[in-house]
Amino acid sequence: MEWSRTLASSRATGYRGVAMGEDPAKRRDARAEQADYHVAAQRRREEQESAKAQVLVDRFVARAKEAGVPTEELTARPWSGRGRYRTGVVGWYLRPDRSVGVGLDGRYYVLVVEPQRFGRWRTVPLEPTPPPLQVGKGARDGESIALDALLERRLSGSTSPLD
Repeated sequence: MEWSRTLASSRATGYRGVAMGEDPAKRRDARAEQADYHVAAQRRREEQESAKAQVLVDRFVARAKEAGVPTEELTARPWSGRGRYRTGVVGWYLRPDRSVGVGLDGRYYVLVVEPQRFGRWRTVPLEPTPPPLQVGKGARDGESIALDALLERRLSGSTSPLD
């Protein structure tokens, strides 16, 4: 009985106490406020995650330089997957498929770019992205890996995705 009263009262008043029969503009405003709150909270979580991940990337760059891990110019692939574009960024590939890399300056790069006319003959601009703690989050099974494990794997010289 108590449950049915709670359900009935929740139907009568919407979220945040805005009555369902009241002005639709108030309900829209309340929903917009809720959405803004959730967007801001998600942005804060991503910034905190990126700050933690950047520490890992900086540590990787220092250790890779110290260990003498060879660097190379990173190339980007267009969305179509055909061909490679020169980027002018020197660093290390983190994944065997060369889709993610770290520059000598400690910046994290996703190496998939929009197709560009004459991209195969010219250097294409590449923007760094905030590093995630989980690389490939939301990808197919087996394609997601923790950033710290990926960096350790790269330092050990392994390029196999299954090691």
